[in-house]
Amino acid sequence: MRCMAVIPVRYASTRLPGKPLLPLAGKPVIQHVWERAMSCPDLDEVLVATDDERISAAVQAFGGQVTMTSPDHTSGTDRIAEATLELDADIVVNIQGDEPLIAPRTISEVVRPFAVKEEIGVTTACTAITSLDELMNPNCVKVVVDYEGYAIYFSRLPVPFCRIPGGTLDNYRAQLARNPLLLKQFNKHVGIYAYRKNFLQIFVNLPVSFLEKMEKLEQLRFIEYGYRIKVVEVHDSPPGIDTREDYEIIRHMLEGSAAADRQ
Repeated sequence: MRCMAVIPVRYASTRLPGKPLLPLAGKPVIQHVWERAMSCPDLDEVLVATDDERISAAVQAFGGQVTMTSPDHTSGTDRIAEATLELDADIVVNIQGDEPLIAPRTISEVVRPFAVKEEIGVTTACTAITSLDELMNPNCVKVVVDYEGYAIYFSRLPVPFCRIPGGTLDNYRAQLARNPLLLKQFNKHVGIYAYRKNFLQIFVNLPVSFLEKMEKLEQLRFIEYGYRIKVVEVHDSPPGIDTREDYEIIRHMLEGSAAADRQ
């Protein structure tokens, strides 16, 4: 089973333009992502897919493999599908280009189910939610899974709704704060996907679905069209970079770690 990772990267981010090339401890963000993917023993190849010559030049400068793709793609999944169309791979892993702290073992975890069940077409990951702020944050996507570990639904809202006696939508946060054990009922979606290559090509040719438009969550397209997503539980969920604040937090983390190593 030949497994490759593709890191889809674009320069024009609405909230933080140029973030793949921002410096972190002496390296651009994209290099950190690439190096962590390269250290995963279950990957045979790591490829960066972009539509920007500046990113392409940076990847080549640190010795990475890069391919140019269309500037018209609306999602990273579409970019990956183009990049891998003619490549030799059985499994394709979608690694976000703004995850410089991704754990190699998380990549291994989402790859592992394909060797167990041939009918699995796509996998993703989840981890435990540990705080009310995380639960109530619409940027933290929640996932509900069935007894076999397949996704039932993804939402930006805190699902499933815990019906507490006397509880209403207005006092939901306060109710949960008084019952902290209820946090164990919630799972945070970790945004990494692995696909069988043929299934990836099927997915990107499906029309955008109603729920996908409503929640602005691409993975809901799978569920609406009747496909199952295997969800594996992982223990690592490091922060990604969406905003300047996120970048500064991770920059201080990495630079502090580098300084400690030099002492």
